[in-house]
Amino acid sequence: MENWLVLALGGVFSGVLAGILGIGGGFIIVSMLVALGYTPIQSVATSTLVIILSSSTGSFYNWRRGYLNLQRVVYIAIPAIIAAPLGAYLAGAIADYILLTIFGCFLLVNIFLIRLRKKIVSQEQHSAQAFNPVLSRVITGGVAGFLAGLLGIGGGAIMVPLQMLLLNEDIKVAVRTSLGVIVMATISSCVIHAVQGNVMFVQGLIVGVGGILGTQVGTRVLPKLSAAVVSQIFSLFLAIMAVFNFWQAWQTYAGSS
Repeated sequence: MENWLVLALGGVFSGVLAGILGIGGGFIIVSMLVALGYTPIQSVATSTLVIILSSSTGSFYNWRRGYLNLQRVVYIAIPAIIAAPLGAYLAGAIADYILLTIFGCFLLVNIFLIRLRKKIVSQEQHSAQAFNPVLSRVITGGVAGFLAGLLGIGGGAIMVPLQMLLLNEDIKVAVRTSLGVIVMATISSCVIHAVQGNVMFVQGLIVGVGGILGTQVGTRVLPKLSAAVVSQIFSLFLAIMAVFNFWQAWQTYAGSS
C-alpha cells in the first residue's frame, strides 16, 4: 500500500510537470520506478503507458481551449511515430547502467539547447525561417520519437528545445505542441514494450490515474506563467534529474560488478 501511494503521488507530480513543461513526465516516472526497485527496462516500458494516459488529457484540454494547433502536432508526430519503435527495440539490448547514463547525459544536453536558444534570441540572429521547416520537423520528431522508445519518456524534453531552436517557437507553443505529439509517438513505443512483456499494467494504471489529475492542474497553470519562468523551471528540473540518474547509474553499475 505504501508503494501504491508513492506511485499515485508520483503520477500526480509527473502530470503537473507534463502540463506545465510539455515533457510527458517520463523522467519522474522512470526514476521513481527504478527507486522502488523495478528494473530500468520495466520502468521505461511502464512509463510509456502512463504518458499516454496523462498526456492525452492535457492535450484534450489544450485543444478544447484553442491552445493546440493540430497541424503542428501532426507534422512532428509522423517522424516521431516512425522512430519510436526503433528506440523501444534498442532499449532491451542495453545494460541498465548504460541506459541510465544515457538518460542523464540527454538531460544535460537539453539544458545546453535551451541556453543556446536564449543566446540566439538575445543576439537577434534568428528569423522566421532560420532552418528548413520540413527538415526541422523531421529532426525534432525523429529524435523525440527515438528517445521516447529508448528511455520511456514522452520526448518532450528534446522536442521543446528543438522547436524553440529550429522552428523559432515560443516556449508555451512548443510545450503544447510537444504534449500533443507525445500522445501519438508514445503509443507505438508502448505497443512494442507490451509485446515484449515489459509493461507493468497495474503499476502503470495507478501512476496514470495520478498523472491524469496532475496534468489537469499543469495545463491550467501554464497560461498564468511567463515564458521566462517556464524556461527556468524546465532547466532546473532537467539538472536535478540528470544528477539523480547519474547516481542511479553508478548504483546499478556498482551492484552488478
